[in-house]
Amino acid sequence: MDSHSTDTREPLWVIAGPTASGKTALSLEVAERLGCELCSMDSMLVYRGLDVGTAKPTAAERARVRHHGIDLVEPQQPFGVPDWLAAARAAQAEARARGVRLIFVGGTAFYLKALTAGLFEGPAPDAQLRRALEREWDQRGAQALHAELERADPASAARLHANDRKRVVRALEVWRQTGRPLSAWQTQWAAAPARALRLVALALEPERLAERIAARTRAMFEAGWEDEVRGLLARDALGPTASQALGYAQVAALVRGELGREAALEAVTTATRRFARKQRTWLRHFADRVEVAAPRDAADMQRAAREVLAALVDGAEGAEPRGS
Repeated sequence: MDSHSTDTREPLWVIAGPTASGKTALSLEVAERLGCELCSMDSMLVYRGLDVGTAKPTAAERARVRHHGIDLVEPQQPFGVPDWLAAARAAQAEARARGVRLIFVGGTAFYLKALTAGLFEGPAPDAQLRRALEREWDQRGAQALHAELERADPASAARLHANDRKRVVRALEVWRQTGRPLSAWQTQWAAAPARALRLVALALEPERLAERIAARTRAMFEAGWEDEVRGLLARDALGPTASQALGYAQVAALVRGELGREAALEAVTTATRRFARKQRTWLRHFADRVEVAAPRDAADMQRAAREVLAALVDGAEGAEPRGS
């Protein structure tokens, strides 16, 4: 089947792997060969201004292949799995309308799970309760109902504008109906997978991955990560979700003088290695994944790209870059 087909029954194409395994460079190579675009599956690339410490694709890399799912919101804004899933589906629809296929790339577990299984959106609507809430909205006002939602479900309240009548009413409906926040329901998965999946998981020996993590962390510090965090803190721009980005807490401690540079570097490296172990463990839960050895260096990129192409597309081993 043509890689540009718009058939929604086609399997999702995903390149995943632990941090520092080489996903960005490899996905660019594969996307260029197939004439595809990329959609980030990384929970922190959605934030504008979190660039150095997230290893965000550069402007030059984004000029090579169009990217989706990057720089969606300001770092003060909460952004959860439901928000990303909505953005990813919108990107798919927009690309499909142009006859283009997306390749999802990243290492955020919940994003991949939501993409393949969907999210359980809560109990069935209660029409009578909803009408009562809509009357309350008219009588008490938007701010009063949003304040109630803040007390009952802070996570939902943080991502919903006070004037978003439809969604605020739905969130309160779920809370009053079940005594459980909508945000808690939305961490559960739908009963059946939404789409078939072709998942390529990049594999790398733990020792080599640890070396890459150490080298990349030091490179980030040298590239101005400390200045980036200093600027974010100066304008109070690290919101509750963005501040959880890997390594940013340690670099913030460095900026505030609570850690020395080498201590901060070591703390980030250790945290990143721990996170990478979790990512590798999580990927093993996908039984039909195809493991491809991560490219060892630039010279090994062509071998890795051929193997990824073979895993994603039947007969794609000989695919050439678009325009060649």
